[in-house]
Amino acid sequence: MDYEVIDWAAYPRQAHFDYFNTMADPYAGVTVEVEAARFLAACERKMLPFFLSFLYCAGRAANRVPQLRQRILDGRPVEFCHCDTSHTVMRADGTYSYCRLNCMQPFEDYLPAALLRQDEARESGSLDDGEDALSLLFISTLPWLRYTAIRQPVPSPADSNPRITWGRYTRSGGQVLLPVTLLANHALVDGAHMAAFYAALEEELDRFAEGRG
Repeated sequence: MDYEVIDWAAYPRQAHFDYFNTMADPYAGVTVEVEAARFLAACERKMLPFFLSFLYCAGRAANRVPQLRQRILDGRPVEFCHCDTSHTVMRADGTYSYCRLNCMQPFEDYLPAALLRQDEARESGSLDDGEDALSLLFISTLPWLRYTAIRQPVPSPADSNPRITWGRYTRSGGQVLLPVTLLANHALVDGAHMAAFYAALEEELDRFAEGRG
């Protein structure tokens, strides 16, 4: 994956980067209930898979926030041109493997490729994200649960890949509410950047519902 090394001399978050980069647990996370009624209606009307369609929107939203494309490499921030997603796929034995997808291609190209790669991951996948795992957005879902908070396993020493998770949606008063969690390394990502992700996600869901995805 292509990336550029961020100019440290011009980087405005030097102090913040150095401060959080020394912490044993530098992650910051938030869970937000996202309204998805129009998105769900579009999926049902067009008979599209909910998970892969939502993944498409979430991956595109994350790529719209530069800080969610940034990683720590050799102690300094770098920024990838775009980031693929790597999501968990349930296998027949109850375990899971990882499946990598490109959400930045047109949806009509993305969906058939996603269905094929999911089948491959289900049959013969592994937990290996490959040599360029640093560029990935880590995705998982809990479709059985409507949750309000979640704690995710993270490595030690800390990595810098954002993690996006969502749970079961519920219908309430005409709304469809879906808990969506974003966890990111605070050395790179602040609250304003997290808010930008959720704003971009709402826009991507609207675009999808309107057939502009």
